[in-house]
Amino acid sequence: MELECYPTSNRLPEIVPGRQSRAWMDHFMERHPYRCLPLSMANTSGWELLCPMGFTAEWDGGIYQESIKLTPDVPHPDFHEFAKSHFSHGVLTLHAGYLFKTPPGWSMWVMGSPNHIKDGIQPLAGVVETYWLPFPFTMNWRFTRPGMISFKKGEPFDFIYPLPHEKMDEIEPIVKSIHDDPDLKQQYEAWGQSRTNFLDRLHQNDAEAVKHGWQRDYFRGRTPEGHVAPDGHINRRRLKTPRKAEKG
Repeated sequence: MELECYPTSNRLPEIVPGRQSRAWMDHFMERHPYRCLPLSMANTSGWELLCPMGFTAEWDGGIYQESIKLTPDVPHPDFHEFAKSHFSHGVLTLHAGYLFKTPPGWSMWVMGSPNHIKDGIQPLAGVVETYWLPFPFTMNWRFTRPGMISFKKGEPFDFIYPLPHEKMDEIEPIVKSIHDDPDLKQQYEAWGQSRTNFLDRLHQNDAEAVKHGWQRDYFRGRTPEGHVAPDGHINRRRLKTPRKAEKG
């Protein structure tokens, strides 16, 4: 499967596989949040588009396009083709600089980089039918209050990943009783008991529990009872960096 990326701008943002690190996660003692595999996997399950230049955006709380003031950190001839106040009402629009094409049946989920927190502004998410659209999309952020925010050069402003668009409507959520699946119930109860015991030992400063610090069963792909996850278990993404297509 190929994700085709057609440049539409002279100031192309760099596209990189999603990076695991987050500043707020780094500040925890022993970088504890990185022990949460679902959190780290979300950070890396897609591609980041990075700001080609740094800039500030200031919203005065008004409803007009002119209510947002945009200023590049360094004068840049293409800045106002990248950042705009297009929709008004405190919405900042950033242009991706590419027209993306996905295979039939696949759309693109467009959002802010997962768990990348910015004070004062919120990324808006969208699903785009990139398998047929002949034009690009934009990434939009909405101020949560009047004030000034900044994007640094190289900071992710957009996060993309392909979505099996047609298959979504085939999914039917069904609420079931766990008592109807004795094997699953046993595994669930074993997990609960194992976690309770580990936390109790940790709070009691049990030497072995303190040494381990956290339970690694999910990361390693196994259950407390020793069941091994299927071969599809992943604890690290290995997404490809975009390459130029070969001519001819």
